[in-house]
Amino acid sequence: MPGESILVVEDERSLLKVLRYNLEKEGYRVSEASDGKAALAAARKVLPDLVLLDVMLPGLDGFEVCKALRKESEVPVLFLTARKEELDRVLGLELGADDYVTKPFSVRELLARVKAVLKRAGRPRPAAAARRFGPLSVDFERYEVRVGAKAVELTPTEFKLLRLLVEADGKALTRDAVLERLYGADRSHELDERSVDQLVARLRDKLASESGRVVTVKNVGYRFRTT
Repeated sequence: MPGESILVVEDERSLLKVLRYNLEKEGYRVSEASDGKAALAAARKVLPDLVLLDVMLPGLDGFEVCKALRKESEVPVLFLTARKEELDRVLGLELGADDYVTKPFSVRELLARVKAVLKRAGRPRPAAAARRFGPLSVDFERYEVRVGAKAVELTPTEFKLLRLLVEADGKALTRDAVLERLYGADRSHELDERSVDQLVARLRDKLASESGRVVTVKNVGYRFRTT
């Protein structure tokens, strides 16, 4: 809902001015930064509800900023990007971006995507932040996964997938449903179902002895086995 805090990271002053004006017009509280280091400092100080992040920045670029943010929080990140190739990198490198907008873009499109990302981020979460399934423990607030005493290092997208499966409470999720929940309905059609299979394979590999908890449901998708 309007009133959320948005950090806009953009080094083009004229565009930054336009973004700030239109976001504030919609009722959002706006902070700004014009380079990567300033973006990280502002994010830690302001604790925004969403980061609108340009890819091409002086110093630390948007990808590096996103990586750093993902080590500290799950704040939604919406990339602003000028080149088509960068969109593939955003998804391929699994930096944890929630969406992206290609320049040039319409203000209406941008505002719609901001609203959609904030809505997805605001979905209710389970009451218990930490869950345990035998040797496997998942802490959604601390962003930690362990198998026994060993910490499991997941990418942001792998962690989101694990969370989706856990929160489904044993119900099977189709591959299309996974794509939609990871990337949004308007982006899911740009990826094929094989990307879900590849993501599941990487998650299983990292869960090692607990990989069998991610169960394939033939001709459907995947579910999480709790026992």
